[in-house]
Amino acid sequence: MRFLDNGDLPIDNDQVENRIRPIALGRQSWLFVGSLRAAAAMSPIHSAKLNGLDPYAYLRDVLDLLPTQPASRITRSPTPPA
Repeated sequence: MRFLDNGDLPIDNDQVENRIRPIALGRQSWLFVGSLRAAAAMSPIHSAKLNGLDPYAYLRDVLDLLPTQPASRITRSPTPPA
């Protein structure tokens, strides 16, 4: 409904859907082969790509910093649906 108030906004969200499609398809493919851990890894990898980051460098940085963080600062993400 916001596009009715602002004529500069697109009437659909095709651009966003096209950008997130690889994430959804990749996650679905990994779940199909039965690897929940691989499916969980797809989200941060594709999020890094969408934000213009090098996925390898991003994951390396996260995995290097993770052991130095207190457990109270680390939150678990919700378990993906089975």
